[in-house]
Amino acid sequence: MMTETPSLDLVEFVETQILPQYAQFDKAHNLQHVQKVIRSSLELAHKMGADLNMAYAIAAYHDLGLSGPRAIHHLTSGKILIQDARLKRWFSAKQIKIMKEAVEDHRASASRTPRSIYGKIVAEADRDIQPETVIRRTIQFGLANYPQLDREGHWQRFMQHMEEKYSANGYIRLWIQGSENEKRLQELRTLIEQPQQMRPVFERLFEEETVEKAKNVK
Repeated sequence: MMTETPSLDLVEFVETQILPQYAQFDKAHNLQHVQKVIRSSLELAHKMGADLNMAYAIAAYHDLGLSGPRAIHHLTSGKILIQDARLKRWFSAKQIKIMKEAVEDHRASASRTPRSIYGKIVAEADRDIQPETVIRRTIQFGLANYPQLDREGHWQRFMQHMEEKYSANGYIRLWIQGSENEKRLQELRTLIEQPQQMRPVFERLFEEETVEKAKNVK
C-alpha cells in the first residue's frame, strides 16, 4: 500500500542516525544539501507514484560514501546502505537491492541510464540546477579542496568544471523529461557560454564565501 508520507519511525531513525553524518562533509554536500535532495526526491516520488519510504531512504544515504574517496563515493554509499541491517525493519531484501542500485546510479557523471525509477528520482533530485546554487557550491568545493589557488586560479578551475559538467558538451544527464532542472540547466549553459556575464556572479559569490570562510577560521 502506497503511503502519503514516509513512516514516522523511519524518519526518526534517519534524522537521528543517518543525517548527522553529513556534518563531516564539505559545504556542497552537507546537511542542507541532503535535506534538499530528500525534499526533491519525495516530491518526484509523489508525482511518479513511487514508494516514499524507499525514495526517502535512498536520498538520505546517497552521499554517505563521501567518508571515503570522492571518485567512488556513489559505490561506497551503495555498500553502506546494503550493509545497514537496520533497514530490514522497513524494507525487503529486494527493495534494499533496488535502493543500493539507485544510490550507485545517482552520480552526475554516470554514462548509463539509472536501473530503476528510484535511481532516476535521486539522480534528478541531486541535480539542484539553480544556476546560483550550482555556482556557489562549485566555489565552496574549490575553496575547501584547493586552498593553494588564488582568485584567478579558482576562476579558471571553476570555469573548467562548468564546461566539463554543465555545458552543452558536459557529462551531466537528466533522466526525467520536463523537469524544472531542464529549464535551469539551459539558464546555466547560457552563462557558461558568456563568461563576461558569468564572471560578475562568480566574483560576488566568491567574495561571500571567502568572507564566510574567514569568519569560521577565527
